[in-house]
Amino acid sequence: MAWRDSRKNRSRLFLFISSIILGIAALVAMNSFNENLRRDIDSQAAELIGADLELESRREPSAEAMQFIDSLKGLSEDFAKEERFMSMIRFPKADGSRLVQVRAIEGSYPFYGDVETNPAHSFKEFGKDKAVFVENSLLLQFDAHVRDSIQLGNNSYEIWGNVLSQPGQTAISGAMAPSVFVPIEQLKNSGLQQTGSRIEYHYYFKLPKGFQVDKKVKELENRITELQLRASTIQSTKENTGRSFADMASFMELVGFVALLLGCIGVSSSVQIYVREKLLSVAVLRCLGATAKQAFYIFLVQFAGIGLIGGFIGAVLGSLIQYIIPVVMQDVLPVSLSTGISWLAVLEGIALGLVIAVLFALLPLLSVRKISPLNSIRVSDKEESVLKDKMSWWIYILILVFITLFARLQMPNWGQTIIFVLGVGVTFLLLYSVAKVFTFLIKKYFPKGWPYLWRQGLSNLYRPNNQTVILMISIGLGTALIATMFLVQDLLINRVKLSSEQSQANMIMFDIQPSQRAPLDALAKSEGYPILESVPVVTMQLASVNGVTLKDVVADTSNEVSSRAFRGEIRATYRDSLTATERITSGKWVSKVGGSDTAIVSLDKNYAENIKVKVGDKLSFNVQGLIIPAKVGSIRQVDWNRFQSNFRVVFASGSIDKAPQFYLMMAKVPTELESSKFQQKIVNSFPNVSVIDMNAVLMVLQEILDKIGFIIQFMGAFSILTGVIVLISSVRISKYQRIRENVLLRTIGASRKQIFLITISEYLFLGLLSALTGIVIAVIASYLLAIFVFEAVFVPSFLMIFILMVVIVGLTVLIGLINSLTVINRSPLEVLRKE
Repeated sequence: MAWRDSRKNRSRLFLFISSIILGIAALVAMNSFNENLRRDIDSQAAELIGADLELESRREPSAEAMQFIDSLKGLSEDFAKEERFMSMIRFPKADGSRLVQVRAIEGSYPFYGDVETNPAHSFKEFGKDKAVFVENSLLLQFDAHVRDSIQLGNNSYEIWGNVLSQPGQTAISGAMAPSVFVPIEQLKNSGLQQTGSRIEYHYYFKLPKGFQVDKKVKELENRITELQLRASTIQSTKENTGRSFADMASFMELVGFVALLLGCIGVSSSVQIYVREKLLSVAVLRCLGATAKQAFYIFLVQFAGIGLIGGFIGAVLGSLIQYIIPVVMQDVLPVSLSTGISWLAVLEGIALGLVIAVLFALLPLLSVRKISPLNSIRVSDKEESVLKDKMSWWIYILILVFITLFARLQMPNWGQTIIFVLGVGVTFLLLYSVAKVFTFLIKKYFPKGWPYLWRQGLSNLYRPNNQTVILMISIGLGTALIATMFLVQDLLINRVKLSSEQSQANMIMFDIQPSQRAPLDALAKSEGYPILESVPVVTMQLASVNGVTLKDVVADTSNEVSSRAFRGEIRATYRDSLTATERITSGKWVSKVGGSDTAIVSLDKNYAENIKVKVGDKLSFNVQGLIIPAKVGSIRQVDWNRFQSNFRVVFASGSIDKAPQFYLMMAKVPTELESSKFQQKIVNSFPNVSVIDMNAVLMVLQEILDKIGFIIQFMGAFSILTGVIVLISSVRISKYQRIRENVLLRTIGASRKQIFLITISEYLFLGLLSALTGIVIAVIASYLLAIFVFEAVFVPSFLMIFILMVVIVGLTVLIGLINSLTVINRSPLEVLRKE
């Protein structure tokens, strides 16, 4: 019976379930992507690290640390070391320069995986003569070629190949400072490694097959921490990388799940309208002897069958979409992503279609049980609330359990699952509230003075069986996701621009030796670019906190001080006054101390909280082997958003004035062309000095945000498209009602043009309300992110909002018109005969 009844309604039944197809497709694609990614990370983990064991230090290792490294070297089959730092590269042929990451390597690293180059396999020649390998993006930027020369510091080198890809490197990670590979012995006399130079030291070990490296690292964990080294193995790299990208995949799955929930709401709403149209058929069946339960099961079987078909189509579509994902994600993935059908994900998709179709059709189908044979001769427009039926509460509980359990599959624990479910509930409630407020206000303040055609179009939003609010929620959510991404991206870009404008400086020069300070200042003045800031910087390490050293922390793990407090180097300065970006929150600012007095330091508030110190506590710092005792005199609140020199640790003048130091200078250069020319003169005269141009930073930041934003847009599109399908479904479902309306209007004299304008105005208002709903949510979300996450002033981009509204409204009107043309373009008699 279910099969027979569906014969005239299969296209409509498929429309009901089509709104969940994209959600299922997104989830199947993401699950397949996640499975493929885990497999690829497992198989390529050795290539990500390039060795069996890596030891890293943010400072030059001590003699004790080098003895430890040598002891591990004795256990290894092969060994390599790398010094990694930032510097300026100059292309003499193009007369251009740029900040790059220098990777100075000794040995045959990487032991696993290949550095892909052009010419192919040319990296095997690395280490010979003054041959360097340069990232392809640099060659493209400066129109350079293999065998051209470059300058790093005082030395010139020949390009032997351009690097197309390297293990563990993504397009985003290399955007700020592309890599240049240099043999470590060829850096001698380059002048790049001087006092204060920030260098990372990496040591790579290839261990014998079968060597239990993770067990060995576990045994040496305390010793590694004590020597301020950080160890990475193939297993730890696999776990860390997998965890990072599993979180990203889970996030994308949850976005797909939200799109699926939108589709579920569309299913429930569409089924409700369909069932209302079937009331007479059900009443006739009851007259012929069918029980209420049999009538209920006839429709339930229909929706279960169409749900299976929808789940199958969604699973197939998702399996195809996953072949697009590597293109979308290539800029953020450190591994080469393979593609393959995940049969488990396909089965989950099909099962999901069945469960959703049945679960969300149950509520509107409950009314079928209440239809009596008398309904065949009695017409009633009275609607009974489904909430009065006790069975409906059990269905609501089932839906909540389904959503919670499904979310739990994507989340690491129950706590996050509950937060997500509550968050989704609040989001939908907020969307529903905004949509209801808009529709209520329009109904209350209906523009009675407008022309009839516009009033009729607006009134159509309130027709019986309308899906106005559902459409506003579904299209609004997709709009909200995309608008939020654009607003936050605009916020970040504007914050960097604003900080640059406020400080008046747009160029930073660092690694300036004391002897270079005066000549560089003179060069800047001769070019007409006065130095706005000149700040001494002293490199040091935290040696103790209230007498507690790193050895004490390693020996007693219950100590309040964390070993992380001693990790890495500190860039500190000394001065006698606060800057405009600082204010004292506790203690008293001390401007100067005598040479024999205890050094007084002022700490950034966040840094003080991290190392758990307060005013009056005693610290000691290691400045190139010399221990300097100090006392915390004050705690500062620092505005890190300003483009200005800020420091975690500031000494009072007189404390470390004679310590080995370098200088940081800031200048304002009016145009990009002048900036480029000035950089060339700096690199020519002071090869060791590095320069950061804010214009270049903004371009790179824009590029990175565009790449991340593309991924968010890709997922947000699922919500938008789901809303579009719900819109198409809504138009098709209400087709017969629209036929009656249009036939009546044509019969009383309305022209085809007038009906066309009424239809346009209806979808114009629907699109406008949907876009407004999403943009209101986006503005609220962006404002909260600006205040509580980015701590920035939020100024929305009205141009972006306007463009997005035009696109959403235009799309809604276009879809509405396309699906209404069959009714608009025909005569009343022709339509009535056909329908």
